[in-house]
Amino acid sequence: MTTAAPEPKANMGQPVPRYDALAKVTGKAAYASDMPLANPAYAFLVTSAIARGRIDSFELDDAKRVRGVIEIFTHQNMPKLKESKLFSNGGHAGTTIQPMKSADIAHDGQIIAVVLAESYEAAREAANRVKVNYTALMPAATFDSQGTTAAAAKGQAAQFKEDPKVGDFAKAFDEAEVKLTASYDTPTQHHNPMELFSTSCLWMGDNLLIYEPSQYVYGLKNGVAEQLGIDADKVRVVNPYVGGGFGSRGSMTPRTAIIASIARRLNRPVKLVPTRDQGFTIATYRAETRHQIQLGASRDGKLVALRHEGVELSSRADPYCVGGTKTTTRLYACPNVDSLVSIARADRNTPGFMRSPPEVPYLFALESAMDELAVKLEMDPVELRRVNDTTNEPIEGKPYTSRSLMACFDEAAKAFGWSQRSAWPKSMTDGDWLVGYGCAATCYPTQMGPSAARVRLQRDGRTRVEIAGHEIGTGAYTVIAQTAAERLGVPLEKVAVYIGDSDLPPAPVAGGSNSTASTCSAVMMVCDKVRQRLFRALMPNESLTDKAKETVGMGQTPAKQAAASRQGLDREKAFDALGISVVEEYGEWKPDGAPSDAFEAMHSGHVRLVGGPSLKGGIAYAFGAEFVEVRVNRFTHEIRTPRLVGAFAAGRIMNPRTARSQLMGGLIWGMSSALLEATEIDERTARYVNDNLADYLVPVNADVPHVEVIMLSEQDDHINPAGVKGLGELANVGTNAAICNAVYHATGQRIRKLPVRLENIEA
Repeated sequence: MTTAAPEPKANMGQPVPRYDALAKVTGKAAYASDMPLANPAYAFLVTSAIARGRIDSFELDDAKRVRGVIEIFTHQNMPKLKESKLFSNGGHAGTTIQPMKSADIAHDGQIIAVVLAESYEAAREAANRVKVNYTALMPAATFDSQGTTAAAAKGQAAQFKEDPKVGDFAKAFDEAEVKLTASYDTPTQHHNPMELFSTSCLWMGDNLLIYEPSQYVYGLKNGVAEQLGIDADKVRVVNPYVGGGFGSRGSMTPRTAIIASIARRLNRPVKLVPTRDQGFTIATYRAETRHQIQLGASRDGKLVALRHEGVELSSRADPYCVGGTKTTTRLYACPNVDSLVSIARADRNTPGFMRSPPEVPYLFALESAMDELAVKLEMDPVELRRVNDTTNEPIEGKPYTSRSLMACFDEAAKAFGWSQRSAWPKSMTDGDWLVGYGCAATCYPTQMGPSAARVRLQRDGRTRVEIAGHEIGTGAYTVIAQTAAERLGVPLEKVAVYIGDSDLPPAPVAGGSNSTASTCSAVMMVCDKVRQRLFRALMPNESLTDKAKETVGMGQTPAKQAAASRQGLDREKAFDALGISVVEEYGEWKPDGAPSDAFEAMHSGHVRLVGGPSLKGGIAYAFGAEFVEVRVNRFTHEIRTPRLVGAFAAGRIMNPRTARSQLMGGLIWGMSSALLEATEIDERTARYVNDNLADYLVPVNADVPHVEVIMLSEQDDHINPAGVKGLGELANVGTNAAICNAVYHATGQRIRKLPVRLENIEA
């Protein structure tokens, strides 16, 4: 696996090292649980051992005898909290299930008590001595369990607006020359970020300080304030670094307000570091899904009918769904399309966002079906995509702002050596190994949200950028610093970036691959304001003519803006004219088509993302193509993936080095979701079985000997000022289908249920 940083291409920024690299490799980067607290009480959670029922009583005497125990909170003495709406329904919470509100149990691992002690060890020991008496009821664990109910998502889930459809699917499918009907399943998966779900709360009079890894500090700030019944201005959330999120930290979990209210009751800082297994139930996860795909095509491979029906699991309390048909129904040209998304409700904790929430399960189904259709047609799978490529999506006829899907397929196929593939299954071998090649398309919607920033420029070029973005490991510090340096024409090393603090200007949730597009567009706008102020100091009687705007860099492509920043303004003369040594500007940016309440929502921690299929006047997606080599041992059925190759086009690449890391990690995760990852559920008890990193399988270096990432230069001037489409959730989409397609090519066996394990391979 090569590690050298790629050379920059046209419409790509410089591959500079990470802004925060030194802090991370030397241990100076402070995460939430590293933050110092004066004389904290340590919290340890007690979680339910049943998935449905009631608590009859607690036996706490033995636990209270542990030396150092301060208090044990249960629903009987817990401070009361206000309710919060579900994040996907316009609120802040990842679940409306409120632990410790009553004796009722809604899911396995629900928080039912919190032990407070003078040390972590004492709190843990006491928690292990808490005895709970239950009345257990029979739970519904998953799709086929007795008691699970299902209904259409439309009308249940506020965020699910449509079941896309166009034309007459039934008639077109009935008349199609070639037909395919197939069903696919994806499992429950958990994020397992490296950093645990810690929370530390400190009250200073009426003001609350929270140290917690969050992908949305403004959402957490406002959500906790709502639950505590206090003004949001009295809450501050700080997390300069987040040890991975993948969606699990995008919404507020119940633990935060619980710990904050206990800290207020004790009048003492409280620190909670939950265990790895508790993270499986006190946060969200990717729910299991089921799909039926129906494709109809003419003999030349052109689609004439497409139907995608998906069913997703959620909790009893919350109608959460991801609804990926909004993407799968628009990916290829097809005149007759139908779709339906349903939600099945069971006795489980509420699922939530997990990297590429809709696209990972839904494109697995579609891209697997496309491969099956190619086999029926005796057609190369790449060519099948080519004949169904389109510049306009089929549902409303909107034009793609740019679409480099086939360019990605061509580049990746060339690098992979696709032309050497023998078309027939089981026709390629290497000793005891059956060799298979597979491919799949990947895409992810380009999304943006309103964002604000403050930029301070000093006479000597030192620059301070403030924005409440989030460094979840993707390189946010780096690309924000690069944006300011390019825009202001100052050396990168003179730029200081401050993020991860709700006292800073608001930014959107770090999810939906919107962060770079949103935060960098805001920073660019505010840097423009700084340059305009300097320009007016030099030429006070001049209006901003077209030539002056070109000098300032306004309205130019990122490349031209960077060039304008390096020339045209004499910074020192401008400061002399102003008679000051510092220029500071603040600004708020919103994408074209944002709702009228976008800025108000931004400050109150509510998400207002636009883009993807809902982009004003068009449709915007990043695209890619992924190719994999799979080897299956003919005797042991062991499955190996020696090669992963992906080519991607995502507008302007701000930093090819950090982008490559994101894309490489996505490819590896996609392989993991195909062959390794699944949260096992005991269907008798609706409890998770492999809730640890020993039994929940994730890949290691030996699983991925060679990963090649190709980034295509793509310019898209229709999406946002930065020209960025977003790529953090692009590369892990479609990989699962590519691997299953390769397994079929190697073995002749079509596997439609993930993950693929050696026991699934027939002799």
